[in-house]
Amino acid sequence: MGVGKPGDVRTYSYYALNREVSRFASVVKSMGVKKGEIVTIYMPQIPELAIAMLACAKIGAAHSVVYSGFSVEALAERIEDAESRVLITADGGFRRGKTANLKEIANETIKRSPTIEVCITVKRTGQEVYMENDHDFWYHDLMSLPVASPNCQTEIMDAEDMLFILYTLGTAGRPKGVLHTHGGYAVYTSTTHRMVFDIKDEDRWWCAADSGWITGHSHTVYGPLINGATVIMYEGAPNHPYPNRWWQMVEKYGTTILYTSPTAIRGLMRFGEAWPNRHDLSSLRLLGSVGEPINPEAWKWYYRFIGKEEPVGDEGKLVIKSPLPGMARTIYGDPQRYEEVYWKEFEKQGWYKTGDSAHVDEDGYFWIIGRIDDVIKVSGYRLGTAEVESALVSHPDVAEAAAIVLPHDVKGNAIHAYVILRAGVEGSKYLEGVLKDHVSHELGPIAKPESITFVDSLPETRSGKIMRRVLKARALGEPEGDLTTLEQ
Repeated sequence: MGVGKPGDVRTYSYYALNREVSRFASVVKSMGVKKGEIVTIYMPQIPELAIAMLACAKIGAAHSVVYSGFSVEALAERIEDAESRVLITADGGFRRGKTANLKEIANETIKRSPTIEVCITVKRTGQEVYMENDHDFWYHDLMSLPVASPNCQTEIMDAEDMLFILYTLGTAGRPKGVLHTHGGYAVYTSTTHRMVFDIKDEDRWWCAADSGWITGHSHTVYGPLINGATVIMYEGAPNHPYPNRWWQMVEKYGTTILYTSPTAIRGLMRFGEAWPNRHDLSSLRLLGSVGEPINPEAWKWYYRFIGKEEPVGDEGKLVIKSPLPGMARTIYGDPQRYEEVYWKEFEKQGWYKTGDSAHVDEDGYFWIIGRIDDVIKVSGYRLGTAEVESALVSHPDVAEAAAIVLPHDVKGNAIHAYVILRAGVEGSKYLEGVLKDHVSHELGPIAKPESITFVDSLPETRSGKIMRRVLKARALGEPEGDLTTLEQ
């Protein structure tokens, strides 16, 4: 494989992908990786990431994909918990016209991770990196050796055998390795992908989530490939070098289904509809949103200017009564925590707590209000942060908003909002008053924010979730906790 560059394109048929997966599976096997072992993968959004994941699955090893934006500390912590012996990484990756020094971070991590014996590195950027003789190997060197045989047998697995673990932060800030299994996860992710998105043979599917997150696992790698879909994978940001990057790609590749996050939509919405209107987006037939509840205004913009389609109760905790095959089976190394987080509250009923707040409308549709932790209680009334944020974003001057609750002497709690304004709009005391009145008009006086702070950015994870706990900690002058998931 030659060194890549920003903007390069690679295409794989299913036959070619299977050959590459089989060859790399043979390589990984030659490194002594056994069935049930956990291999850590720390790579940019490039084909070798999916190849490495599938190679592990082929030989019965589990993979632990760590997002390439994570720090030394976060990577080392996840390697330690998984007791990984093999690390697969790249020399670097491209993002916003710059190169990320992944191998440098990997090298520093290996110094702190005594379990690592082998590090395989993909040459992506061609930047100078340090390679240790006893444990470092280049991906392209290994793939050119006879050991990289395309005739690697697929390991026969039990449906409940471990397929992968993926680390997520709990409320305490300590990563938990959520475990998924071969049978249930494969059935669940392929079925939901096929049925929810009505996948057809001619579709060109693009899930814009990084494969380092569960959405990327499910909807860039496993679900679409099991269903035989044509998959688009993109390394880079949605607005670099210009805010039309995504729309340019939709036009170029004839993308038919786009699946992205509300944060990405709101971020692109700031630049107005002129950018998408410069491109032919008529190939799109279905749009999806994932990661957090989407504001109505963001959805309307997505619907009108990206999709251009035709016009056409009480809040409570969302639970799952009947287990689904794709559910997480446990938290790796901590089954008690799994029981406490997801099952304890509704133990008698046998229900699984999702952690989301929702209500059912008159047509029987479920509306996700937000995470339970993001529900605000003011003067005895319950409001979802998403409701307040949606009211703010519905104002034409607002691009994005985040709402938190802080202690108040009289009300008990008070709403404080942080707002990113649209391009060309300046924040002022007058505009703060206008926005407060706007929320009051949209939701009622009880929802009127105590204060509105104008900011240039919000603390968001790389998967598009606003980290409200960070905003709250900053407002109260408290420690902000683990920030490794923050977008930089």
